[in-house]
Amino acid sequence: MAIFKLNINGTEHQVDVAEDTPLLWVLRDHLGLVGTKYGCGIAQCGACTVHFNGVATRSCVLPISSIGSSKVVTIEGLSPSGEHPLQLAWNEVDVPQCGYCQAGQIMTAAALLKQKPHPTTEEIEGTMHGNICRCGAYHRIREAVKLASTKI
Repeated sequence: MAIFKLNINGTEHQVDVAEDTPLLWVLRDHLGLVGTKYGCGIAQCGACTVHFNGVATRSCVLPISSIGSSKVVTIEGLSPSGEHPLQLAWNEVDVPQCGYCQAGQIMTAAALLKQKPHPTTEEIEGTMHGNICRCGAYHRIREAVKLASTKI
């Protein structure tokens, strides 16, 4: 066990965990930030996506010892009031079905829009293809990302 200082959603936190503990479990079990979901545990589905220094990153395989002074943003930190253009577009397009993948989908899309505010359909599909939606709402996800890109 070791003490790690973390910057999560702009707030400094201190946790005492094993150095190989995945960031996902620190967020959920130690900090109570449960918006980031566990899906597969092998970085394949995208449910656990957070921003790590602005880059969409799978938190289920990111050991806490590799965080250092980096900034981590979770779905809770994207917009505490739920007013991010993607969150609004998600509701407007009626994307959520079961909702399990939504935080990871939104965080992946937010990183894309930050890098490229007005992506093409092909760029959206290329970026979002690694996030799995068991409900098959891919067309709505693409539509919501496109809609949000008009409001950024």
